[in-house]
Amino acid sequence: MADKCSEGLLNGAVPGERGKQDKSVKRGNWGNQIEFVLTSVGYAVGLGNVWRFPYLCYRNGGGAFMFPYFIMLVFCGIPLFFMELSFGQFASQGCLGVWRVSPMFKGVGYGMMVVSTYIGIYYNVVICIAFYYFFVSMTRVLPWTYCSNAWNTPDCAGVLDGNVSSHAALNLTHLLNATQKRTSPSEEYWRRYVLDLSDDIGNLGEVRLPLLGCLGVSWVVVFLCLIKGVKSSGKVVYFTATFPYVVLTILFVRGITLEGALTGIMYYLTPQWDKILNAKVWGDAASQIFYSLGCAWGGLITMASYNKFHNNCYRDSIIISITNCATSVYAGFVIFSILGFMANHLGVDVSKVADHGPGLAFVAYPEALTLLPISPLWSILFFFMLILLGLGTQFCLLETLVTAIVDEVGNEWIIRRKTFVTLGVAVAGFLLGVPLTTQAGIYWLLLMDNYAASFSLVVISCIMCVAIMYIYGYRNYFKDIEMMLGFPPPLFFQICWRFISPAIIFFILVFTVIQYRPISYNDYVYPTWAISIGFLMALSSVICIPIYAIYKVCRSEGDTLLERLKNATKASKDWGPALAEHRSGRYAPAFSPSTESHLEVQPLQPEKGRSEAAAASPVQGSNGSAHSQDSRL
Repeated sequence: MADKCSEGLLNGAVPGERGKQDKSVKRGNWGNQIEFVLTSVGYAVGLGNVWRFPYLCYRNGGGAFMFPYFIMLVFCGIPLFFMELSFGQFASQGCLGVWRVSPMFKGVGYGMMVVSTYIGIYYNVVICIAFYYFFVSMTRVLPWTYCSNAWNTPDCAGVLDGNVSSHAALNLTHLLNATQKRTSPSEEYWRRYVLDLSDDIGNLGEVRLPLLGCLGVSWVVVFLCLIKGVKSSGKVVYFTATFPYVVLTILFVRGITLEGALTGIMYYLTPQWDKILNAKVWGDAASQIFYSLGCAWGGLITMASYNKFHNNCYRDSIIISITNCATSVYAGFVIFSILGFMANHLGVDVSKVADHGPGLAFVAYPEALTLLPISPLWSILFFFMLILLGLGTQFCLLETLVTAIVDEVGNEWIIRRKTFVTLGVAVAGFLLGVPLTTQAGIYWLLLMDNYAASFSLVVISCIMCVAIMYIYGYRNYFKDIEMMLGFPPPLFFQICWRFISPAIIFFILVFTVIQYRPISYNDYVYPTWAISIGFLMALSSVICIPIYAIYKVCRSEGDTLLERLKNATKASKDWGPALAEHRSGRYAPAFSPSTESHLEVQPLQPEKGRSEAAAASPVQGSNGSAHSQDSRL
């Protein structure tokens, strides 16, 4: 008994809660707080930190871009991150269950699920390509080093080829600067061998079997790591969330020792202060913060729902957000030191070799690695890092969907079979990803990346802010946080949640619309029908919100529309802390003090039989039977 009392003191509970376990045995909890922090870091730190941020920084004023970037982090990124973590932790529910706070807005949760589904499908395809490059790097000579392969064309000019052109008078520098046809062996390997790219998005061609096999491998890895939910993934993240930093450091140390590395880093960091007055720079900074932290995906709410009720998620949100942004800045040094070396070797400007997205990860950077001694080793490390960065995000995407399904059904049968739900979602994700491994797969992947998770995320996040702050009520929410953490949210966060963050989100939405350009891939321009499909994907997540709102209003009680609206937006009776021992104040169940004291001491009496516990269940009040069962443990 003494051990259990001391455990109650270690869970972060406020004074007077000595007998409370602060654990949900039914849903499960993180093994410890480090697991949650590492999982959230792995979720937020993804491929975009490596292949998008450094390029954005370079294009938008170098070091000057850091100023709007960190302004947006402070006024939008961290407040939204804290809001989602506190939202999920307070209710101990996934992205659907939390909307007991205002049932009419449950469509926001369904929208999050749709977005996570889209991202989960194409994100694992990117991971599978990284797996493929990882496997083919296990050789003495990287296959994209020379132009002497069957898939190469006469226009290929490798940086290490002895005969880069049939015309001896033309050197490589001249080819790069004057000949538009010059293609690198890494680009031809990517386009003509790995993808075997078709000429149109509608021409799917055949499935690329090596990529299909790697897609299967990546989904099996994700499933095995999540086979026991957060209990298993919480252990895996000790490696997947930390080892990328080891690889980044190794590549950084190797990069800065190369000739020309300083030139590349200067391109990355040199401030161009005149660009700060450009609205596009501020828009890019806000968008990068918003998308990089994973706001409105549902993953933050899901991960926080497995926290203990009194965990200090305020502290966690600051640590994770700053870690994410610091990783982006650090990755820029790794990328541009190598690109600077490559530009120096070729005798061209860094801008000629700088790229972003798949072009950086699978063309520019791999080509730069061929110039290093023991190039296969550096290639293996780089792609292993990409795999781990991708898996950290993919774990949370899959767990978001599984948790939402299990919480929504909510009965004992599905909770005991959560592993099979995970397996079913993984198999469905694999099958839906198969078309992305065809010869036109990269077209579809970029279409989903540009439309499925773009402005729809901004709309979802904006509506979530409004629903919590103005429909549920900011005073109620601030009291909930004080009840959970022992202190109300700082004044700065209160102001950001009510005014500043929604304004910034609206600015991002307007900026996204104004800056919209039809998608293209290199010289290929997407047809109108493909762009229409992209918009439909974007709308499919947003449309969930009004459809469910209309459905809920129609099903609500009331004689007039206004009464129905009030009932549809009013918090449901089972909204609040999941465990009975945490339901105090306005969440306190309506039963006698003697019964309450009986339930309070029950966690300290494990020898009590289930029959005695069952006798107490009829007096559970508004907490619900599932919550009463947790309190009996």
